[in-house]
Amino acid sequence: MSETVDRTPTQDLERIVREWEENEVADFVRRAPERKEQFFTLGDIPVKRTYTAADIAGTPVEDIGLPGRYPFTRGPYPTMYRGRNWTMRQIAGFGTGEDTNRRFKFLIEQGQTGISTDFDMPTLMGYDSDHPMSDGEVGREGVAIDTLADMEALLEGIDLENISVSLTINPTAWILLAMYIVLAEQRGYDLDKLSGTVQADILKEYMAQKEYIFPIAPSVRIVRDIIAHSAKTMKRYNPINISGYHISEAGSSPLHEAAFTLANLITYVEEVTKTGLHVDEFAPRLAFFFVSQADFFEEIAKFRALRRCYAKIMKERFGAQKPESMRLRFHCQTAAASLTKPQYMVNVVRTAMQALSAVLGGAQSLHTNGFDEAFAIPTEEAMQLALRTQQVIADETNVTQVVDPLGGSYYVESLTNEYEKRIFDILDEIDERGGTIKLIEEGWFQKHIADFAYDTALRKQSGEKPVIGVNRYRLDGADEKFETHPYDPTTAERQISRTRRVRAERDQAEIERLLDKLVEVARDPDKNIMPATIDLVRAGATMGDIVEKLKDVWGVYRETPVF
Repeated sequence: MSETVDRTPTQDLERIVREWEENEVADFVRRAPERKEQFFTLGDIPVKRTYTAADIAGTPVEDIGLPGRYPFTRGPYPTMYRGRNWTMRQIAGFGTGEDTNRRFKFLIEQGQTGISTDFDMPTLMGYDSDHPMSDGEVGREGVAIDTLADMEALLEGIDLENISVSLTINPTAWILLAMYIVLAEQRGYDLDKLSGTVQADILKEYMAQKEYIFPIAPSVRIVRDIIAHSAKTMKRYNPINISGYHISEAGSSPLHEAAFTLANLITYVEEVTKTGLHVDEFAPRLAFFFVSQADFFEEIAKFRALRRCYAKIMKERFGAQKPESMRLRFHCQTAAASLTKPQYMVNVVRTAMQALSAVLGGAQSLHTNGFDEAFAIPTEEAMQLALRTQQVIADETNVTQVVDPLGGSYYVESLTNEYEKRIFDILDEIDERGGTIKLIEEGWFQKHIADFAYDTALRKQSGEKPVIGVNRYRLDGADEKFETHPYDPTTAERQISRTRRVRAERDQAEIERLLDKLVEVARDPDKNIMPATIDLVRAGATMGDIVEKLKDVWGVYRETPVF
């Protein structure tokens, strides 16, 4: 039987608390009533007035454990930030490769320790910049990437062996990864020394963000191929960033963000192990991406519970034996959905609080939003202040001196336990209903997200959910005008010119031969699509060349609406 955290007789403690509530509390509340009868976390989990040791008395000691030790509740590494701080990874992406490259270098000069890339909508959806569907969108809300030449411009002058690179892209992720690999090879880098990640998490697109191209089965096959190829050729690279962030931004509860992300994890691991790889051969490089929302303690408990749930899933469900296969590592971003246009400078405070909860929750890398992101791509001033926010937390607050400083908090430990229980309840239900892919096709996930989003909107409208500057402490008529990041009208012309030049200079016969080879690979589900894609990218194929060819093989996905 497991030892638990009982330190005083639970019955005695429960009696003391009950007497306190019946006497001192009841008398005080009669004279000074509480603000409401029941309190809840942002994710609708009931919250008690006070927590004591009785609330965690049944918790096995090993479930809390120590940092760096299974089940990693208190952190994935023994010393955490006492060794080195989290990676400060401010995201950037706009215009052409050269435009974003300048922003990368600015952020690195300001002390950023990793780079993260946003791509424009045509790149995300697999359209070249001169495609009619790209009109008006080239480089507008992310950087435009059509060919290897664009990737060369994007990462010009950046040492890929010393700066980790994150590529935030999903339906066309494998093509961007191929470009990154070819660029690294051309520069003579050792692929095993490269660090970073490509997001590649396509299942959450069908659930939440809706950026997809192909049907679910071939899309998951692409993810499988990315993971399998990277496990054999890039030992430090994270081939996927399984993302709850976008599930949350689509309107889900924090609980569903956590549970749905782990449901996607299970699907990917099942698919990769079908290729013959043992879980320990690839699981150490799986990575995650979560949001840090407004409920400070709930987010910390969520991160701690996610680590514990992941460790148990990998050990008990998939038979992982290596500790690093059970160690959940995650990037975190503060909540873009929480940013407001009214009184926009309040966003600085929101972001700081959310960033602090991410750090106390044990994040491995962090992006802090700019105060002006409710309006447009952030300006350099906003990004500098967002980065300084992380640096203040790291260098001035001393919260990095102790690993998991909130470990042992009755409230945090109780909420961590509650999150673990509820996450596994949802995962059990998903299994019972036929699994993640079946439920995506039925709209089950989508309905849960939409229902919580609708309920949240009603609460904001009524004022039950406070939003400072919007439904509380408003300054009607205040002038909110300020300078935002401008869109350069020459972007599309500059980008299209380079794409057409690449097409004109390449060996078209070789492109056609390699595209035929790609089709052959795509039609054989046992083959890995990465080598054929790398060959195409190296020969000068555009993203559109590859995507349009595969549409002929796999078709496109159309969601069935669920009401």
